[in-house]
Amino acid sequence: MTLSPKIAEVTDRIIARSETTRAAYLDRMRRAAEDGPVRAHLSCGNQAHAYAAAQEGDKESLAGGRAPNIGIVTAYNDMLSAHQPFETFPARIKEAARARGATAQVAGGVPAMCDGVTQGQPGMELSLFSRDVIALSAGVALSHNCFDSALYLGVCDKIVPGLVIAAATFSHIPAIFVPAGPMTSGLPNDEKSKVRQQFATGEVGRDKLMEAEMASYHGPGTCTFYGTANSNQMLMEFMGLHLPGASFVNPNTPLREALTDAAAERATEITALGNDYRPAGEVLDEKAFVNGIVGLMATGGSTNLVLHLPAMARAAGIILDPSDFAEISAVTPLMARVYPNGLADVNHFHAAGGLGYMIGELLDAGLLHEDVVTIAGDGLARYRQEPKLIDGALTWADGTGESLNEKILRPVADPFQPTGGLAELNGNLGRGIMKVSSVAADRQVIEAPVAIFHDQGDVKKAFRNGELNRDVVVVVRFQGPKANGMPELHSLTPILSVVQDRGHKVALVTDGRMSGASGKVPAAIHVAPEALDGGLIGKLQDGDILRVDAQNGTLDVLTEGVADRSPATPDLSANSFGIGREMFETFRQMAGPATAGAGIVV
Repeated sequence: MTLSPKIAEVTDRIIARSETTRAAYLDRMRRAAEDGPVRAHLSCGNQAHAYAAAQEGDKESLAGGRAPNIGIVTAYNDMLSAHQPFETFPARIKEAARARGATAQVAGGVPAMCDGVTQGQPGMELSLFSRDVIALSAGVALSHNCFDSALYLGVCDKIVPGLVIAAATFSHIPAIFVPAGPMTSGLPNDEKSKVRQQFATGEVGRDKLMEAEMASYHGPGTCTFYGTANSNQMLMEFMGLHLPGASFVNPNTPLREALTDAAAERATEITALGNDYRPAGEVLDEKAFVNGIVGLMATGGSTNLVLHLPAMARAAGIILDPSDFAEISAVTPLMARVYPNGLADVNHFHAAGGLGYMIGELLDAGLLHEDVVTIAGDGLARYRQEPKLIDGALTWADGTGESLNEKILRPVADPFQPTGGLAELNGNLGRGIMKVSSVAADRQVIEAPVAIFHDQGDVKKAFRNGELNRDVVVVVRFQGPKANGMPELHSLTPILSVVQDRGHKVALVTDGRMSGASGKVPAAIHVAPEALDGGLIGKLQDGDILRVDAQNGTLDVLTEGVADRSPATPDLSANSFGIGREMFETFRQMAGPATAGAGIVV
């Protein structure tokens, strides 16, 4: 199938925009690769330190320098359900490597925080910056310069983007991302959401809320809604960094274990020591990032990736712009309905045909670049296949050619909607985005007076006091990366949903961000410039009229004279201390704009 003219146009524009930075990046990668296997250049003392704790058979292989050595970068902790299964992965990987005559070492660990725990809490102000800490931590792990390839163990919100930034920075080292899989299905997400709204209105107590939450988040594995963690897994498959079909296999199953072994085996095959060298910098090219954006739109994925993808791309010398997302969204059909965009969870999505079916459909429609380098082989067509465990042996077979449940997953020719799940908003208030895949069409244009808040807690107080029972655009400002680290405002979703369900027109506008599970309330997020960086959002006052129009892609203040006002000067001292926030002052000062990924590393 001929490539879509729009996909080709956007790709060419990204290539042209990135010409200088990408060329410099590739030159650095090639010079690093020319040095050959790095262990050969370490002194005997250097090497002795690196191998001292290895078991005897491994020591000889490491000292010989002729067998591949895999560096494992792990985000394991047992507080994140998604990461708890990684506890046993290093031992499996080492055994699988030995079976191939290679070795593996845990190069280092990176922090992994759970946004579900910190949602609405002060710790959430460290969440976005944890991506940069993860990238830096992985960089420290790989700085030992002892590895021929790397396996990255991570799943959740900021962890995968941080690890990709590190993989792109160590571009000459082949990189494979190893998922742990989603937990089995628990309480249906729509039932959980209903209980949350009932709690917000006082209809049920905390005991019923806790009961519902524990029934939903109940075991090892990724949360089963389609938020940032599962969007990350989709992204790694569309970009060719997972083994085909690896994303949504449940933890602690024979197939999951076989896929982990296979990742270790593949890591031994794609090093510079062999004949199939696949450095991370070649996998992470402009076409791969375009493919990732297409996947994001086709699945109605997390808005957080509109922050993370530009940051990941910059680490590979590639410059993305919010307009790239909007233009790709305009030609990409929404093929999936997974909560919060529907009632199904990712296990249901996987059973209906999952990513293999989607990739096949999108390739046939000319909406994906097939001619890309992946860790599995040349070309994205390999990712049409799905893994099977037959008589104990892992193999790949052609996936389903049709959706097995069209309430969850539909073909390109008959999608849920003709365009993707994201709209760019651009107007006199600045630039922002809105996830529209779960917002009803009659809710995508809101014109109403604003109510100004500088803290999400104050929004909740106003709701409890009945002050939001009207048509209103709730503006929560000074929530950008420079102000307070850009915490998610997901805890506002239940109360604003209640206001909307009462028949009022309501929208959220913020220079902060929402959860990857942003729901049915229209939310213009990532507004840039942020209030603390001179954005017009900092000059709004209660009662100003704001028009949020996702259908035409505009975000405008209709009240005259707003630009002539002096900006608000909030007291942000409470955001500077406590729960570790004092250690991140430099991050807040150095953070880039949301349009460039809000990062500090690149």
